[in-house]
Amino acid sequence: MYRDFGISQNIQDFVEKQEGALGPLFFALEKAKRFNNLKILKAMQEAGLSDHHFHWNTGYAYDDHGRDATEKIYSKVFDAQDALVRPAIASGTHAITLMLTGILRPGDHLLTITGTPYDTLLAVIGTSEKNGSTLIELGVEYEEIPMIGREFDVEKIKNAIKANTKVLYLQRSQGYSFRETFSLESLESIAIIAKLIKPDIIVAVDNCYGEFTSEKEPTSYGADIMAGSLIKNPGGGLTLSGGYVVGRKDLITLCSHKLTSPSLGKEVGGTFGITRTLLQGLYFAPTVVTHALQSALLFAKVFSELGYEIKPEVEDHREDIIQAIMLRDPKKVLAFCEEVQKSSPVDSHLTPIPWAMPGYDAEVIMAAGTFIQGASIELSADAPMREPYVVYVQGALLYEQAKLCVMKIVQRFQEMENREPLF
Repeated sequence: MYRDFGISQNIQDFVEKQEGALGPLFFALEKAKRFNNLKILKAMQEAGLSDHHFHWNTGYAYDDHGRDATEKIYSKVFDAQDALVRPAIASGTHAITLMLTGILRPGDHLLTITGTPYDTLLAVIGTSEKNGSTLIELGVEYEEIPMIGREFDVEKIKNAIKANTKVLYLQRSQGYSFRETFSLESLESIAIIAKLIKPDIIVAVDNCYGEFTSEKEPTSYGADIMAGSLIKNPGGGLTLSGGYVVGRKDLITLCSHKLTSPSLGKEVGGTFGITRTLLQGLYFAPTVVTHALQSALLFAKVFSELGYEIKPEVEDHREDIIQAIMLRDPKKVLAFCEEVQKSSPVDSHLTPIPWAMPGYDAEVIMAAGTFIQGASIELSADAPMREPYVVYVQGALLYEQAKLCVMKIVQRFQEMENREPLF
């Protein structure tokens, strides 16, 4: 079949040699997958999930039992007191915005300790633009502290926490920062330190891309609240849209007032018939995430062998599904994304091009031939068109697609370099 895709034998041999070396790492991923599969099954059983939960409700949806069952299941799966899981949450950025605006008030201090957040969140905070609705414009103080490798800068964090520090914010994935990701154990340690200094501080986590990469989630390690997208890991490639916020009940109540209104909270807002696919996607999610992690490992192994700088490294424990590869060449970024698109089941005939996406400070190219538009649990790649030209690849409903994609990219790079095969 690889010959049918135009892959030369030497490229096949090279990639399969790297794949063979990954056997122990692939096997190690199975433990978390099995644990999470059983955890989700148990949560669904304890919630009494039934066929009637998949039916439609209209209007105010006061009696949307599917919505209520879904949020009960998410609470159990994520070791939280309460949850908001809604199709009306449009994206991961929307979910994080809901989380932050729900709990922050004028005069509060927001302290992020994983460096500069993802580009789209900068417009929410107000460091990249002023739009009349940013947190800074609404009176929230903002400060950020970069990480030191995989570790938090503990001394700076301790010195930065003050009387009005309301939220200690962490972004689990590297975003577009080409940095290390923190471990859940280090999250637990910094949460303990922060709460010793200020017991009422709220530890909030952007959990996008991190769900089910470990047996437990940040809420089991000291996070009070966290948010994410349903078209990433927890949607399992089936959920059509939506986002979630999970955590302490009092904080979820505050966020629900932002989602609807203070008089209505989480008691209104229907799920419009997506409950079945939402929960079925969650049921499959640990298996799909494992395919994505195996795919990321193959990208890491192959491109590190070719001499490219990568994060995380092949042997690192993976806290999210993203693999960053520093290409240092805008032409290679374009070629990489073109081959991802060509390897897709949907829109494989299209060519991705960079464009000025809202919320980004540079043109961004995104390759995503996906069944669900923009679903980055499906094989996709994106890159801001700026130095040092790092491409971020994530997802894969099927590992086999990612393996083919790796071969196509390696062959394309070899053709671009116009030389004899290296392998």
